[in-house]
Order: sequence, then structure tokens, then C-alpha cells
Amino acid sequence: MLSINSGQQRSLTLTLFNELKRRNVFRVGIAYVVVTWLVAQVLQLVFESFGAPDWAIKSVLVLLATGLPFALFFAWAFEMTPEGIKREHEVDRSQSITPQTGKKLNSLISMVMVLALAYFAYDKFVLSSERDAELVKAATQAATQQAIADQSASEPVLPTNEEKSIAVLPFVNMSEDASNEYFSDGISEEILNALAQVKELKVAGRTSSFAFKGQNQDLRKIGETLGVENILEGSVRKAGGKVRITAQLVKVDDGFHLWSETYDRELNDVFAIQDEIAKSILLELKAALLDGASPLVNSTRTNSEAYDLYLMAKQRLYERTELTVQSAADLLDKAIIIDPAYAPAYAQRGIAELLLSDTSYGKTPHAQANKQAKVYLDKALELDDGLAEAWAGLGLYFNGPPRQPHKGVESLEKALSINPNLINAGNWLTLVYWSLNRGTEAMALLDELTTRDPLYKPAFGNRVFQLSQMGRTEEARAYIDSIEPFMPDAAQVTQTRAWVDYAEGKAAAGLRRMQTVLEKYPNDRVFKVGVNHGNYLTHQYDKTFDDRWSDFHITALFNMGKLEEAGLIAHERAADGVVGPLFFILNASDQSALLIDYLEARWPDLEAFEQSVPPAVWGYLQMAHVALAYRRVGNQSRFDDAMQRLASGNQASFSQGFRGHQLSMTISAYHAMAGSYDETLVHLAKAIDTGYITSAKISKEWPFFKELEGQDEYEAIQQRMLEHLNRERALLGLEPVPDSIYTL
Repeated sequence: MLSINSGQQRSLTLTLFNELKRRNVFRVGIAYVVVTWLVAQVLQLVFESFGAPDWAIKSVLVLLATGLPFALFFAWAFEMTPEGIKREHEVDRSQSITPQTGKKLNSLISMVMVLALAYFAYDKFVLSSERDAELVKAATQAATQQAIADQSASEPVLPTNEEKSIAVLPFVNMSEDASNEYFSDGISEEILNALAQVKELKVAGRTSSFAFKGQNQDLRKIGETLGVENILEGSVRKAGGKVRITAQLVKVDDGFHLWSETYDRELNDVFAIQDEIAKSILLELKAALLDGASPLVNSTRTNSEAYDLYLMAKQRLYERTELTVQSAADLLDKAIIIDPAYAPAYAQRGIAELLLSDTSYGKTPHAQANKQAKVYLDKALELDDGLAEAWAGLGLYFNGPPRQPHKGVESLEKALSINPNLINAGNWLTLVYWSLNRGTEAMALLDELTTRDPLYKPAFGNRVFQLSQMGRTEEARAYIDSIEPFMPDAAQVTQTRAWVDYAEGKAAAGLRRMQTVLEKYPNDRVFKVGVNHGNYLTHQYDKTFDDRWSDFHITALFNMGKLEEAGLIAHERAADGVVGPLFFILNASDQSALLIDYLEARWPDLEAFEQSVPPAVWGYLQMAHVALAYRRVGNQSRFDDAMQRLASGNQASFSQGFRGHQLSMTISAYHAMAGSYDETLVHLAKAIDTGYITSAKISKEWPFFKELEGQDEYEAIQQRMLEHLNRERALLGLEPVPDSIYTL
């Protein structure tokens, strides 16, 4: 058997290497690679100029790549001679010209390298704007998530495309400093806001457009998701006192570039750039103009330093946490010091102050926050009475305690008339409509908002909540399923599913979901209220969070026998215009005369009371407590007046589409006080049998039903609710509520 030692192996390897070198195999390989690269660059430019599809370019590149092995084989097996190409073994070594061929290959490689360097310099310094545009195209085309491909069979509820419609994707930060991202985001948003002022143009909302940030997806999918026919994408390169903005307008259906432009400006001219880009887009879209002039409102000017602070503040306000809102407030304070005449800074500062109150994301006493916010908002309107954000902030102010809902509607509707794309204003307006028992209008506006900005979390959450409260839980779940693949915040989706669970009587499932999101966001007040709701429904009263703005916490204290503590918190809320918890405690503790004293000391009659206290479904529950109190003190005329208003309110709620547990219970309370016990039991059974849970002894929280205690049918309904409660507790590993609860 023939064997080869290590020395022989090295000798053979060296011989093979020398032979590859002699036959110019290495030089051919290098020459082929550099020439192929240069050819590829030239072909790409040519193909793109003629609009060739991507597959054509890729096909040529593949062919060029597959040619390398053939080139190497040719160099090994054949040789160039003065007589032409011959097989290598046919050439006499003494006649071989491979050294001369090698020198020619070296010259070729050097020449191609010089050309490559020249092309690189041209690409870097001459075609930089085009290069930015290509990088933007790759960086801004976004996917809604892999879940799109794996989503359930139900089709997403997405907006339909419209002819004059556009989405402004977040411009890519091409600056060396990554912290400048707030600036590129701010430029995108300001252009979006300018375009939104054109009523003939549908503009996708900020939240949904910005959901595609940093992703990589075909523009057709983005257009389908947002329901737009055109997309604006771009980049921002900020350095020192100068900025380069590259923007391009793309038609979604075919990827055709309608328009592109590069702007090199001084930073103090950035507002003019925003206006210029927006107007150019409008011309390209052939949008209707007013008397031949652009309908756009020019951006409010300030200096670059104040504008920088303003943009950073807006970015942090969108994050909606106590820390980010406080940081935004501090930045806006600095911006106002630098430019005391910059109206947008005052408007956002007022909104930040309202958000920092103890009714939202902060700890500032609401009365103090409201007072200071009003100063900022009034100043903003003094400087610019056409500033939509200032009117929106004023609407938010009127919607907070003590509420002035009618003024809130007026302010928010004015904000939307100025800027229909101001999603915050629209969302706040739905809440005011809701409080005024204008459910049909609230849902119509929510439908519009979620079409314009389907991934805007507050509107998404409010739509689910309102559908649930109206008894449309199947519709709510279908809506969640349709949006979930596109919603980047899983916690928000989980929270909404919990609210549907609660509306369906699935207290254990809802509580588990809420506990999950609270673990992730332990300081989020909304999630705390959600956990309080679940703990209340499952009778874990001692686990409710101490939250003066949570009705569930007040009711839990009452059910634990802590009447004084519950009463103190209820009185605090009543001072802010929320009288429901106080009225409940006074009637449930047989202090109805005190309820009447409180009522008549503040409102001259029930009409004034009804105008002051928003008559939503729970508002009419407050009217039910008023009726019960007047019946107990023997004031028949006031009792009749309250009952008439209660009946009208219940009918109005029903006509507005409300079908939930709360309305069934309120209708049942009306019939109990009217002596219509058959109707009472029908509506009470409907609420209980569809999942409503209250105190194990129903009349403890609903004193309207005390006269029914002992009746077989009523006791049977109460027992069904207790069985339901204990099933939910069992799912949580809790002991059943004992029958002795009836002695409470």
C-alpha cells in the first residue's frame, strides 16, 4: 500500500501552488472579481435608469457569479499563445508566454481598481443624495410584523384606499449622532400635520405611520395596511447648523417615484423646508387649492434651539409615562424661556400639565394642574388663536374634573375643524360624547379615527371598551383579532381583551390578563384600575389598590365595612363633580336625607343637576339614586321628576345602542322603584345571566332591590350570581364565598 509522509504532502502542496501561480489562475480569479464588480455597478445604474425590474438585475448578477468557476478552469486547462488558445499540456514550456500574460493581468487589475476608486468617489460625493434615497427606501419600507403571515382566518379590519391619500413614514436619521432621531421624527410629523390641514387629502395618522419605523416591508403592504395610495419617505442628515432633507413621493400600487427632491438648508430655515415639501406633494397629487393658492397653514416659526427642545418634548409626550411626560414638561419650559412667543410650546406644555395631574400620569393635584394648564393654553391661543393643539388641550381641560362637557365638545370640535388629523383631539372628543350619552356619535368618530390611524393605542382601547360596555362583545373581540397582527404593543392588546372578559363575566380570565400587563408596567394607573376591577369582581376587596379615582376601590372599602374611609374618598370625588360613589354610599348606608341635602345645596333643581352631571349610562344610575333618596324622604314631586328623567335617560341610552349589564341593572332599578316587579326581575335576570357580578348580596350595592328580598324568583337570581362568582373564584384557586354572606 502506497503511503505519503508529511514531507511529501508539503512538497505536493507547494508544487500545486506554484503551478496555479504559473498558469495565472490566481490573477484570473482576482481580475474576474474586480471586473465583475465594476460591470455590476454600471449595469445597476443602467437598469435603474430604464426602470428594469429587480429580477433582471439579480439574474445578471447570478450569471456573472456563476462564471467565476469557468474562468478559473479555463486558466488552468488552457493557455493563450501567439497561435491562439491551446490546451495547456500541448504547449512547450520553453515557448510558454504565461509570464507576459500575468503582467497584462496585473495591469488590468490595476486599471480596474483605479476605475473602482473613481466610481466610489463619484458615488460618495456626487451621488450622495441619491444614495440617501436608496438607503431610505430600504430602511423605511416596513412590515407590520410576521404575524401578518400567520394571522387567523378572519380578515383584518383595515381602511380602504382612497385616491387622494398619503402616509408620511418617519424620515430616517442619517446623522452621525443617533440621538438626533427625535429631529428626523419631528420633521416627518410636522410635514404630516401640514398635509393634514388639506381637507381634500386623507392623511394616515402618526401612530400608524410611525409603527413601520425601522422595519423592512414592501410599500404595497404598507399602503394596504394604512389605506393610502401614496407614501412619502425620506431622510434627514443634520450636522452642526446645517441640515439635508431628502424626500421622495412613491405611488403605492406600482412603486413609481412621483417626485423626489433634496433640500440643503440652514437649520433656521427648517420651517420653510417643511412647507416647501408639503406644497410640492400637493401639486404632484393635484389636490384642490383655494383660489389658486395653497391651503396650507405655514409652520409656526421659532429659532432652531427652541424647536429642537419642542421636538424632543413631543417625542416624549407620545410615550405617555410619568417620567417621559415630566421630562417633556421640563424641555418645554426651556423652549418657552428661549422663545416666549412660540405658541406650540405653550399648547404642549398645557397638555403636559394636564397629563401630570393625579387623574392621569402624574401626582400633581388635579386642581393645581388644571389651574396651571389653563394659563399655558390661554397663552397659546393668545399667540395663535388658530392653533389646533391649543384648542385640543382646552377640550382636555374641560373634560377633566370638574367637568364642563359642553365646553369640551366645542373646543375639541374646533380643534378638529382646524386639523382633522389631530388624533388626540378626536379621541378626547369621543370620551366627551360618551359622557353625554351620545354613543352613536362617539362610535362613528371612533370608526373614523381607527380608519385614519388604526394603530393609535388610545382610540383602539376606547373603541374596544365602548363596544364592550354596549354589550357588543363579539364585535369587540373580532376587532381586537383584526388589529392584533399590526399592533406593536402586546400589553395594549392584552388589556383590551381583559375589558371584554369583564364585560362577559369572565372575571378570572380578565384579572389574569390585567395582572400580566401590570407586571410589565407596574406604575401604569390604567392597568392598576383594570386589576382593581378584577379584584372587585372576584371579591378580593383587600387587594384593591389605594386609588382615589377608582370606583372599584371605593366600593371595595364599603364592602369591607370601612364606611368612613370610603365616604371620605367619595366626598373628595364629589367635590370634583363625580357624585356617583357618594350617592351610592349614602343610599346604601341608609343616609338618603344627607344625599338630598348635598344635592340641593349645589343644584337648584334636577334640570341643573342633569346638565352638570354627564348623563351617560352611569350618569342615569346617579339619577336612580336621586329618585330613591326622594322616595325615602317622602318628596313625591321630586321623586316623580327624577323618575321621569331616569326613564327618558334609559330610553336614550337604549336608542344610542347601549345593551350592556349596566343599562340592564339601571332599567331594573327604575322598574323596582316604579313597583313593576315583573319587569324588574326580567332585566335583573338578563344582567346576571349574561355575567354581571356585584356584591354577593345584590341589594348591598343596589339598595333599590331591598323590597324584593325573600321572593323566590329574586333569591334564585341572587343564587345564580353567587354560583357564577364562586366559579370564577375557583379558577383563581380561591375558596367560595359562603352563604353566610347574606347576613352582611
